[in-house]
Amino acid sequence: MAAFLVMLREGVEAALVVAILLAYLNRLGSRTHIRWVWVGTISAAFLSLLIGVVIYNTVGSLEGRAEELTEGVVAFAAAGLLTWMIFWMGKNARQLRGKLESEAASAVEVGGVAALAAVAFVAVMREGLESALFLISTTVGESASGSQLVGGLLGLLTAIGIGYLMYRGGSRINLRIFFRVTGFLIILFAAGLVSKGVHEFQEAAVLPILVDPLYQLPFGDPDVSTIARFAKTMFGWSPAPSLLMVVSYWAYLLPIGAAFAQMTAAKPRVEAGRVSGNANG
Repeated sequence: MAAFLVMLREGVEAALVVAILLAYLNRLGSRTHIRWVWVGTISAAFLSLLIGVVIYNTVGSLEGRAEELTEGVVAFAAAGLLTWMIFWMGKNARQLRGKLESEAASAVEVGGVAALAAVAFVAVMREGLESALFLISTTVGESASGSQLVGGLLGLLTAIGIGYLMYRGGSRINLRIFFRVTGFLIILFAAGLVSKGVHEFQEAAVLPILVDPLYQLPFGDPDVSTIARFAKTMFGWSPAPSLLMVVSYWAYLLPIGAAFAQMTAAKPRVEAGRVSGNANG
C-alpha cells in the first residue's frame, strides 16, 4: 500500500504535467511537437528507473553499520522530499498549468523541440527520482519487495489512467480533494520514515538509546502479522519502539499535519477541469 500510494501520488503529478502539455499543443495545432513531449517523458522515466536500480543495489549490498547509516539517511531524505513535495504542490497547483503552457509556448515559438522535450523531462524526472527514493526507503532491508513492486506498478497504472481521463476531459477530477487526501496519508508515511531513520541511527550508535523499549505490546509483531507488517511499512508501526522513535514520530506528525491542514483548507478549489486538446480547453 505504501508503494501504491507513493507511485499513485507521484504518477498523477507527472501525468498532470504531460496532460497539460499535450492538451496545449493540441489547441495550438502543433501536433508535430507532441512526440517531443513523449521523448522527454519516456527518457525521464527510463533514467529514473536506472538510477533507482543502481541506488537500490548499492544500498542493498552494504552490511553492518554502513547499512544502518545508509538506510537511516535514505529514510530521512525520503521524509524530507515527501514533505517538500506535498507543500510545493499545495502552493503551486493553481499556477502549474499556466507555467507549463508558457514554457511550452516559448519552446514552440522559437522552434526549440529540445526545449519542449526538456520541459517534460525535468518535470517527470523530478517525480521519478522522488518515487525511486521513496520505494528504496520502503524496500531496503524488508522481505516484501515483491509485493511492494506490484503495489508500485498498480499505483503507476492507476495514475496513468487518471492522467488519460484528465487529458481527454471526459471527467472532471477534483485534484484538490485528491492531493489533500493523499497528502495526509503521505504525511503519516513520512512520520513513519522519520521514526525508521531514528531507529537506524540508534542501531548505528549515532543517536542515544535512552529508553528502549518505551513500551512493549504483546500483539502487532510485523514478523508474524500481515496487518502489522502493513502498518509498519505504511505508518512506521512498532510494538516496542524506543523513546526517541515515539518522540520523533509525533514531533514530525503534529506540526507538519497541522500546517498542511491549514494550507489546504485555505486554498480555493483546484481541479483538472477540462485539459483536453479541443478548442474550448
